[in-house]
Amino acid sequence: MKSLSRLGTRPASLPLAADDILEFHAARLLLLMHVCGTAGRIDGLTKMAKLDFFTRYPDFFDAARAATEPDAQSAPFDRSDAIESTMVRHHYGPWDKRYYQVLAHLEARRLITVSKVKNSYQIALSTEGAEKAKALAKRPSFATLIERQRAVKKVFGGKSGTFLKTLIYQLFDEEVGKRPLGQVITK
Repeated sequence: MKSLSRLGTRPASLPLAADDILEFHAARLLLLMHVCGTAGRIDGLTKMAKLDFFTRYPDFFDAARAATEPDAQSAPFDRSDAIESTMVRHHYGPWDKRYYQVLAHLEARRLITVSKVKNSYQIALSTEGAEKAKALAKRPSFATLIERQRAVKKVFGGKSGTFLKTLIYQLFDEEVGKRPLGQVITK
């Protein structure tokens, strides 16, 4: 994964995927904290990863919402780019190996703070991070992502990371639970 600032010497003829760009992931996590967090804060890496999973995999989100809220209507998400950035099976369910790099990137730029509280980490937007997240949220290019995150927050924002991990393993045992560690989660 590379930063946009380091791509200046890259031949323009080579294809470039958003998934390969550090800032793409940083923007998504800033928005996740802004939209899905409580006062711009998410308590725990597990919760952050699971909320991010449901944002990135809308079909899994719809299935989980239907299982937890049987009367809920499915959101009409644009599925043309339903999984624009994949995750892998990790010890605690869906995970992105880039999280540590992206969180360090955001923390180094003073857009977030990461604090250890007991056995968990709180990831919170700084004042500048909140301003950047608000500016990103106004961009039309993030409208679909924001819509998904709002739906995820409404259904699962008040749940713990452990609850979400357990739910994912219960509902998606074949797709996630039985997948070998490190293997990409597909639909």
